[in-house]
Amino acid sequence: MSKTLALIHTSMVFINKETLMQDLFKEIMPEVRLINIVDDSLLSDTMSLGHVPQSCIDRMCHYVEAAEQTGADAILSLCSSLGPAIDVARERVSIPVIKIDDAMTQAAVEKGSRIGVMATVKTTLDPTIALLQQKAQATNKSIHILPALVEGAFERLIKGEKDLHDSMVTTQAESIKDQVDTLVFAQASMTRLAPGISDQTALPVFTSPRLGIEYVNQVLNTL
Repeated sequence: MSKTLALIHTSMVFINKETLMQDLFKEIMPEVRLINIVDDSLLSDTMSLGHVPQSCIDRMCHYVEAAEQTGADAILSLCSSLGPAIDVARERVSIPVIKIDDAMTQAAVEKGSRIGVMATVKTTLDPTIALLQQKAQATNKSIHILPALVEGAFERLIKGEKDLHDSMVTTQAESIKDQVDTLVFAQASMTRLAPGISDQTALPVFTSPRLGIEYVNQVLNTL
């Protein structure tokens, strides 16, 4: 019997059109039934306040509980910024609740010691850094993390100015390449730039989509 995975979105990006993420789901888990739960106010409210407010934590808990009630075998949160809300919400249900960044941060810690964390949304930085620190502590590894916020790039992307967004991210990566041995892209929206930036900087670049979905598939296969 096929498994069911509930996806919790805080953006319409992966719902409105064919995307890399949708292609990966089809490739990696074609037999898995996907349920989409979307509330794009979660991210906008968090971004406007600069932190995850209690109201967003409460709503995320509601969505996670609702996902379990649909009969889902597991839940995947696709938003890095709402990571702190997932930490609370996963305690409310009996099924696995996975962050899209769980596998990426684990892989980055295994590879690097001086990790540059790049983001275009400020509220994504702290949750990603916290995950990296958790993974490092679990393996007793000492790491140094360099946050790198590409201010204004996400707004450019939302406005459809993709080329400017890409140029801003690439320039930032180039500016920090000598200070780190590994790069982490804290948002799935930056994933398509990873191969080019890895070539340009000669650094490994870790992104969440493929690693995250492969990990979720492994979890589903154990249930």
